[in-house]
Amino acid sequence: MNNKFTPVSIDVGNSEQTFTIEWADGHKTVLPLFGLRKNCPCVTCRGGHDMMGRYEPQLFLVQPTRIYKIVSAEPVGNHAIRIKWDDGHNAGMYKWELIRHMDESVERIGGGKSEK
Repeated sequence: MNNKFTPVSIDVGNSEQTFTIEWADGHKTVLPLFGLRKNCPCVTCRGGHDMMGRYEPQLFLVQPTRIYKIVSAEPVGNHAIRIKWDDGHNAGMYKWELIRHMDESVERIGGGKSEK
């Protein structure tokens, strides 16, 4: 597996409203929970199979209209994490590559909190 997509630590900051991953290549991703929840990759949230893998990076930059909390986060093999949200939703499987690409997209549009 590519070090760029290999997490070494994950921190759920419900009180800070952040989801943080430190990657094996030294990069650190910090994403707001609101944007992560609104960009759930499941087929229902994306609006069909043809939309899976797509996301809206601008949702990481907007003022949250609701506070979301992560109830649990469980690995799915070596390639993803399944997040259970406080609204009961748990169908989204966030692949490591997707999370890293979300982070890079947010940085490109000017709002990233990532650290190299």
